[in-house]
Amino acid sequence: MGELSGKVAVVTGASRGIGAAVAERLAGAGAAVAVTARTEKEGDHPFAGSLATVVGGITENGGTAIPIVADLAVQADRKRIIETATEELGPIDILVNNAAITYFEPVIGFDEKHFRLMFEVQVRAPFELAQLVLGQMVERKSGWIVNISSGAGRHPQGPPYAGRRGGGGTVYGMCKAALERFTTGLASEVYADGIAVNVVSPSGLVLTPGVLHHRLDQFTPPEHHEPVEVMAEAVYVLATGDPATLTGKITYAKQILDEVEKKADSA
Repeated sequence: MGELSGKVAVVTGASRGIGAAVAERLAGAGAAVAVTARTEKEGDHPFAGSLATVVGGITENGGTAIPIVADLAVQADRKRIIETATEELGPIDILVNNAAITYFEPVIGFDEKHFRLMFEVQVRAPFELAQLVLGQMVERKSGWIVNISSGAGRHPQGPPYAGRRGGGGTVYGMCKAALERFTTGLASEVYADGIAVNVVSPSGLVLTPGVLHHRLDQFTPPEHHEPVEVMAEAVYVLATGDPATLTGKITYAKQILDEVEKKADSA
């Protein structure tokens, strides 16, 4: 029996990368996990990874998981995710907003369709999914929401600016900054209801299929790469912490793990 036995989690963007690792970590701790993404089975997407593969791995290891194929850019799909997870697994205890879609284009020529799609998936979807689970959480006076952000949400340092002209990360950074502000605001709203809301970013570069596709590894030295398991463990910590003390954090994976280790050493 794991620490999350009896808990129900929803993880978005869970067909590969960080989302898949988080789903596996929570399931390994005993949670029943609803994994959602657009990729149902291998071959449906150019990148390796699928809901079928993730669910198969979890169940083979004795865990409980269900796949929910959905497009977070579609409002009806967002509602269906929570309805399906609740009907099949029970009330949602943990929501992990991990899914993202990213276009790296300079502001001067940024495509309007791309702009709207990025905000739908990375800002509107986490907001609406939180709305959909909060009623359940408030009623039980318990819940954990973990949003996945990025160092891109931080303000560029300058002038002079060291970044590449036309690097195209401005809109991505806008989305993550909005997600972080939403996190802290919601944390303050639901604190009295026993609900923790936190945001965590990788401390380094996680070599997910999307990162490799955009060739972001070319601009980050290997010593700053971070195993996906570090992010998964950080999410686990935030999804099991005491909502009275571990909430409203804008943190990084290694930072939160170091804090936990220090507390354990001083106990």
